Formats: sequence, structure tokens, C-alpha cells
Amino acid sequence: MEMTRLDKLLDFFKNEPNDEFLKYALATEYLRLNETDKALMYYEDLVNNHPQYVGTYYHLGKLYEALNRTDDAIATYEKGMLVTKAARDNHAFSELQGVYMQLKGFDDEDDD
Repeated sequence: MEMTRLDKLLDFFKNEPNDEFLKYALATEYLRLNETDKALMYYEDLVNNHPQYVGTYYHLGKLYEALNRTDDAIATYEKGMLVTKAARDNHAFSELQGVYMQLKGFDDEDDD
């Protein structure tokens, strides 16, 4: 029997349960499989226990948006912008700022 991508990730995770990349990969894989509860668990674990892992904030915020948890999405984007600014990750900051502004209703395209 061939191992699925999820099986392989879970196998790696058994040996490295605190590896933030594996947590991120598991969250992403669960999201791909439409297992949002499990994806949410891993993304939330990342922001709580590995707050410097900047890639989490965008995806967690988007998941919150999909779950109609707008306030949680806004708070996640705000926290992510603080973390990415401190890390001087301008690309991630810009992405978070863009989705934050759009969610708050300050979309640039409205200026026409």
C-alpha cells in the first residue's frame, strides 16, 4: 500500500512534533483535503507556539475568512503585520496588509 502525502507528513511529525514546517505542511494538507478543523488546529498551534513563523498568518486569516470568522481574520492579519514588520519581511507584510485592507473595506480598486 502506497503512503499518501498526509501519511508521510504524519510519520515525519511523530519524530519531530515541534517542527514548525511540518505543522505548517500538515495544516496545508488538511486544508487541501477539506478537513478544516484539523487545518485550523495546526495553524492556531503555529501562531500560538511559533509566532515567528510568518507564513501562517496569511493562511490562517484566509481560513478564518472562509469560516466567516471575520474578527479572528482581522486580528490574525494585524498580529501577522506586527510579526512580519519586526522580522523585516516586507513581502509577507505587504501581502498581509493587502488582505487586511481589503477585508476592512479599504480596497484600492474603489478609487475609480
